[in-house]
Amino acid sequence: MRILHIAPQNISDVPMTLVRAERALGHDSRLVTFFRDPRGYEEDMCLELPLIRSTVVQRLKRWVSDPHRQRVDNSSRATGEGPPVWRSHGAAERWLVTLRERLWQPKIERWMLEADFWNFDVYEFDAGLDFYRDGRIVRRLRQAGKRIIVAYTGSDLRTRGIIPAVDAAADLRITFEWDHLDLDDSLTHVLFPFEPERFPFRIRDAKGRAIRIGHAPTNRAAKGSDVILAVLQQLQDERNIEIVLIEHLPYREAVARKDTCDIFIDQIGDLGYGINALEALAMGIPTCTGLVPAFTRAYPDHPFVEVQRQNLKAALLALIDDAARRRQLAEQGRRWLERHHDSRAIVQRIHRALEERAQKTAAKQAEMTSDGNAE
Repeated sequence: MRILHIAPQNISDVPMTLVRAERALGHDSRLVTFFRDPRGYEEDMCLELPLIRSTVVQRLKRWVSDPHRQRVDNSSRATGEGPPVWRSHGAAERWLVTLRERLWQPKIERWMLEADFWNFDVYEFDAGLDFYRDGRIVRRLRQAGKRIIVAYTGSDLRTRGIIPAVDAAADLRITFEWDHLDLDDSLTHVLFPFEPERFPFRIRDAKGRAIRIGHAPTNRAAKGSDVILAVLQQLQDERNIEIVLIEHLPYREAVARKDTCDIFIDQIGDLGYGINALEALAMGIPTCTGLVPAFTRAYPDHPFVEVQRQNLKAALLALIDDAARRRQLAEQGRRWLERHHDSRAIVQRIHRALEERAQKTAAKQAEMTSDGNAE
């Protein structure tokens, strides 16, 4: 198949991981992003669209956008009323979005010609965004009979919400995040795609030196970082530890610093683990994180040390004082990761789900046609 992934950015390298897995399976897979992820992940085709991340634009967004969409924290957004839906927050935001898209349009159209845009077989919108908020591109793809996947990866669904035209056009709607199922239980959940082979595994020996405990927040509020760092500072008075804060660094440098750690803390709160945690597991670092209850029920053999505000200090003390336990978790973590998060297996599951949906749709259409002819 020819597969095109469309994403605002290569967030945490997830879209490009899917592309690499599809290529390994023999597909012609590409990724186009609106702008470069500032952490320096691999790019394929990047449009470098203006007016997205500049300081002026961020200030304007604070003034004209819905304040609830700008609040990022580590708590669930489930209300029982379904997923949030993106709508412009008044005339000012509507005008700014329209102006920006008019500036983008010539560049997008030139790229579409160069990339033979309309001749892919499958289009995956990673983050649920069209190039335009009115969904004009995804609607044309739907009319042309193309297969469409919408994949939600994190705050796209929690804070921005669905783009109705994009979401409604999808043959398959998936999420990589467990808490999204509380927002919309009609989503198909798949685990994050990951490539363990890209991260050398080793057992860490901290004998005779400080135990290094790492934490790598992209957004401190989303990770519960203030609580985590406060607990780590308390522990410095009780044990020989070194805090390794990995923040605002290029990706390669962040991974190199993580590899120096003996213990890693991903996050606390309601949202579950992310790619940071998987990288730590791959390298043989015992990993602490908050987990969604549904995940623990589905994977009772998981290798994570479950932590929240109340037990974080006690859990860390137990790990610091037990080198054998750290070694056991390191070995268990790598095996579990290879078994459940391999990117090629994740892609195959997504493609099977897409094919099953297509078969069900075809069968339903055939049944309706048969009923109409009988009448």
